Amino acid sequence: MHQPRTTQIMAHRGASKAERPNTVAAFARAREMGSHAVELDVRQCRSGELVVHHDPQLADGRIIAQLSKDQLPSFIPTLDEVLDACGEMWVNVEIKNHRTEPDFDTDDHRTDAVIDVLRRRVARHGDPRRYLLSCFRRATVDHAVKKWPELPTAWLTISVSNADELARDLKDSGHVAVHPEVGQVSQQMIDTFHRHGLAV
Repeated sequence: MHQPRTTQIMAHRGASKAERPNTVAAFARAREMGSHAVELDVRQCRSGELVVHHDPQLADGRIIAQLSKDQLPSFIPTLDEVLDACGEMWVNVEIKNHRTEPDFDTDDHRTDAVIDVLRRRVARHGDPRRYLLSCFRRATVDHAVKKWPELPTAWLTISVSNADELARDLKDSGHVAVHPEVGQVSQQMIDTFHRHGLAV
């Protein structure tokens, strides 16, 4: 992951105000608009394809993990299709894997599948630092570090009780960034994470 000293624009789920979020059009538009980076959400459907979608279910309530790719709406892209649309932007790939959701993956097979996709792309196009893999489930990002130490990883968290202690733990575990809930963020917290070499 790039760690520039200047402010960078990251398009959350692509250009999600201009286009339907998490679609090829949204990521292509973000690229056209000059975004430096994008964030996207990854799930896996029953037939094994990694797809980009925020929620575990469709608008009609059907669970993505229980549907094959050809049963999904055409606007839901695969991870590869989205990464193609991203061009040279760097990409925050958020793996959706929460224990309260119907597609919870305790063994992180989805994470392994994402890493396989990114490895293939890096083999063709170069630097793994073009990608950042993140998740709210700490065990998932810890698993990713063990699977591929060169791939930058970040932990998403809604609670930071001790920034210094958390920063030490994340660095010792091989992570490069932390994504705290925005309402908790203070300059002091950011400075603490930066002091330990973590991006925020």
